[in-house]
Amino acid sequence: MADTLQASSSLFHCVDSPFLMPFDGHLAINELQTTPSPALTKDEYKAQLQKNSDALYHLQHKMFADNRFSVLLIFQALDAAGKDSTIRKVFSGVNPAGFQVHNFKQPSSQELDHDFLWRTCKALPERGRIGIFNRSYYEEVLVVRVHPNFLLHQRLPNFTTDNLLQIDQHTQLWTDRFQSINDHEAHLARNGTIILKFFLNVSQQEQHRRFLSRIHNPEKNWKFSSSDIEESQLWDKYQHAYQEALSNTSRPWAPWYVIPADNKPAMRAIVSQLVLDNMQQLPLKFPALSDEDREALPIYEIALNKHICNK
Repeated sequence: MADTLQASSSLFHCVDSPFLMPFDGHLAINELQTTPSPALTKDEYKAQLQKNSDALYHLQHKMFADNRFSVLLIFQALDAAGKDSTIRKVFSGVNPAGFQVHNFKQPSSQELDHDFLWRTCKALPERGRIGIFNRSYYEEVLVVRVHPNFLLHQRLPNFTTDNLLQIDQHTQLWTDRFQSINDHEAHLARNGTIILKFFLNVSQQEQHRRFLSRIHNPEKNWKFSSSDIEESQLWDKYQHAYQEALSNTSRPWAPWYVIPADNKPAMRAIVSQLVLDNMQQLPLKFPALSDEDREALPIYEIALNKHICNK
């Protein structure tokens, strides 16, 4: 791990922030506030978001032209934390030609025939583009850790129904997966992918308020499921899984930011600022014309002006 850290940290180091999960893992997420302090007004957060969105548009345009780097943004959260709306609001002004979103839900039978990183590898952003994972391979150390019976469908070597009951004590499985994730992200970083990961930290009380909103609003009824309540009852197990995942996989080249998510306008403004601050560190530049092409520009200009005048 030390070799990996040394090899990758020289390529890209994330910006510091009060929301950054320390690389030594010494931060208890269940002790963090789920609302920012001090807080701005709703209008102030919206103005900050708009300003950042405009800046992101120009920065992404430059990155697309530069074509050396890509950006991978990973969003993880419990139900009703606001992943979809945050992605939609923060990147509403980005050119769709340089932007892509992938949602990862229950794996297909084909995906289960491969290792747990396979399906997301196919969706990685190309150079010059921003890619977003709405949920990701981290589900394999989060929801699968809370529901270890899902492992039975993965046909893992040396893993059977007999030791399923001991999975909570079977820490080597999760340690191995954390190592696989860290190696995978270090490989991407060495090849020009900037990885930023956001855990939208919503409180259980606010989560339940949003569930009630889905029940009371006919246009949101479709978003509510009885499984939402069942999963919420596993709150402590999910908090433990997130604590372990974030503590073991926050690295300088692939940091976790823990974003207070009870205040949606604040959450969106904070995410947009962190994306902007990190992307501004990239040594982006527009491609330079060759001397031959530069010398030919006046000739093209004369020809175009003549064409316009003749029309």
